[in-house]
Amino acid sequence: MSSELRVEHLEKVFSPGARPAVDDVSFTVEAGEIVVLLGPSGCGKTTTLRCVAGLEHPTSGRIVIGGNVYTDPAAGVLMPPRARNLGMVFQSYAVWPHMTVRQNVAYPLKARGASRADIAKGVEEALALVELSSYADRPVTQLSGGQMQRVALARSMVYQPQILLLDEPLSNLDAQLRLRLRDDLRRIIKRVGLTALYVTHDQTEAVVLGDRIGVMRDGKMLQLASPLELYNNPADLFVAGFTGATNQMAGIAVSREDGFGTIAIGGDQLLARLGANVTPNTAVKVALRPDNVVMAPPLPGPNQFPAKVLSRHYQGTQTVYELALLGTTVEAMEVGSAARHAEGDQVTVALPPDVLWAYTDG
Repeated sequence: MSSELRVEHLEKVFSPGARPAVDDVSFTVEAGEIVVLLGPSGCGKTTTLRCVAGLEHPTSGRIVIGGNVYTDPAAGVLMPPRARNLGMVFQSYAVWPHMTVRQNVAYPLKARGASRADIAKGVEEALALVELSSYADRPVTQLSGGQMQRVALARSMVYQPQILLLDEPLSNLDAQLRLRLRDDLRRIIKRVGLTALYVTHDQTEAVVLGDRIGVMRDGKMLQLASPLELYNNPADLFVAGFTGATNQMAGIAVSREDGFGTIAIGGDQLLARLGANVTPNTAVKVALRPDNVVMAPPLPGPNQFPAKVLSRHYQGTQTVYELALLGTTVEAMEVGSAARHAEGDQVTVALPPDVLWAYTDG
């Protein structure tokens, strides 16, 4: 049965005087929910997951699963990994090469002393779930990477863990297999109703899999929100940039009203959403995703400016343009198999205020 996971003020310091690898991180994963920890290498996401698994010993904080305290250094509580009833899928497949698919999946049940009937039933259900029933008696060494990761997933679910932990499970797969298994993973986890904590550095993977996404940096949780909220209301400049707002234009906030404000950039002014701490006369950076730059004839509304196409990069199903705009250079992306503009063209672009975010510069 899946359980709620609570992480409370978690801190992990690997050596005295060092910067915390995990710095006062708190979040809750509701029973049956998938939460993805997203961030660059070294941000603390894997260390957080390993603390939940009991593979790392936190410096302070609490980990509570299903209402039971599993980790609390201040109270001397540190339940060993084998007693936590958690499933874990690693970056490497971690299957036993000398066993068949069936034997790999059955092993956790055998180790728990399950009956032959329960083992047979559990293995059959788990393999059906990951669509490997016809491979049950095949040696795992004869499987593809994606199939081996499915075996690892079945093995981690067969004993009905309270929480499923997944540490970059798709990163060793080639692009096509990664896309297929990414889509299947959410379906499988949701069908079983498992609570899952998933770690990745891939933004698209996080959006496809997660009910909520927690963006981490330097050991801190910057924002935990639904994919829709995260992408449309990023908490700060780092979250905006990490989730695709790669255009960042320097300017000065001129005014503020009802969450929006006027920003002076390169002798022009534009309307944008303002971060909570942005006040008039402060330096800001305006973040904008390339796919939100509208390259079109003049339309009703604010934020329309002339631009020049500096370069064009045709990518088959989309085209990325480098534009001279507002005294700086920005990227714009148009979806479609036809590239509409050539290098040197003068174009008009619109920057919708709802998808522009201005944050203090620093």
